[in-house]
Amino acid sequence: SRPGHSLSTRRIARRRVSHDFERVTILVNKVYIIHENDDWMPPFREAFQSEGLPFEEWHMARVSLDLEDTPPEGVFYSRMSASAHTRGHRSIPEYTAGVLCWLEHHGRRVVNGSRALDLELSKLRQYQALKASAIRVPHTRAARDVEELRALSLSVPGPFITKHNRGGKGLGVQLFQDAAALFGCLDEGRLEAPVDGIFLLQEYIRSEVPFITRCEFIGGEFVYAVRVNTADGFELCPADACQIDDTYCPAGSGEPNRFEIVGDFDDLLLLKQYGSFLRDNDIEVAGIEFITDSHGRQWTYDVNTNTNYNRAAEVAAGASAPRTLARFLGMLIRLSTAYHWRASEERQQVLA
Repeated sequence: SRPGHSLSTRRIARRRVSHDFERVTILVNKVYIIHENDDWMPPFREAFQSEGLPFEEWHMARVSLDLEDTPPEGVFYSRMSASAHTRGHRSIPEYTAGVLCWLEHHGRRVVNGSRALDLELSKLRQYQALKASAIRVPHTRAARDVEELRALSLSVPGPFITKHNRGGKGLGVQLFQDAAALFGCLDEGRLEAPVDGIFLLQEYIRSEVPFITRCEFIGGEFVYAVRVNTADGFELCPADACQIDDTYCPAGSGEPNRFEIVGDFDDLLLLKQYGSFLRDNDIEVAGIEFITDSHGRQWTYDVNTNTNYNRAAEVAAGASAPRTLARFLGMLIRLSTAYHWRASEERQQVLA
């Protein structure tokens, strides 16, 4: 499986179990990366190649798949993003959801499968899943249109923020001191409509220190925590390729001095809660963000299942989450032996 070797080679061992059928053992030797954004892929390509991980990319806006056919053997890792529509890929998350179900139906090993994507695409469902794991989330209300958003804002004390139910890249995230400020923004047409039609109105969590924390998990295991300075706004995406200018934004510029890996993060209770949440929802790779209020309480407000990593912060800390991910996926290749029953040659001749 070294780089340069044929990735289509499959070693097959057969064991006859009857005159009519035999079991075929296929040793899986490739990872399929499911995504729709080439700009986020360079760090992963580099890490996978460095670790000698055989992989193939399925860019979901371009790949040709026959869902009536049997999918190839392999380990499938989904990096589908809720913000796909901002890159002209409006229907791709829905299409990918169907592809993931197809893979799962055929028993393929899928990392961040259909359940993970379901939560990626809806913060309302995400928050309910977090609550089910006893994780504190900010009080959040949903509005189905602008008029309902106006009405809700009158019943919520400021300050508050708005965001889109299908988020990513800080879509629709703005901070308002009160309902009057929101009304002014709406009257001027400065609040972008959400792609699924659902606005969220969320309480603003005040923190005594200007940072949030993002906990990275790979294979369901804690890797490291990143402290992100929010003194200049909430542009929190660690990806080097991200650029966004929203006032309160969980996805944004990759300025290296804003991101610092915390060497002594030891909140064992919170990590245990996060681990349980990930297991309960079949999420294996994720970045979970929280903020600590002035009373020391932690509020979790975002789960990223297509998580990116900040290169400068990793270099400073001597860490590499992409390489950790590559080793995790490589382990799955070694463990993922697919068993299939098929008609023996004699049986096939009879059926012919």
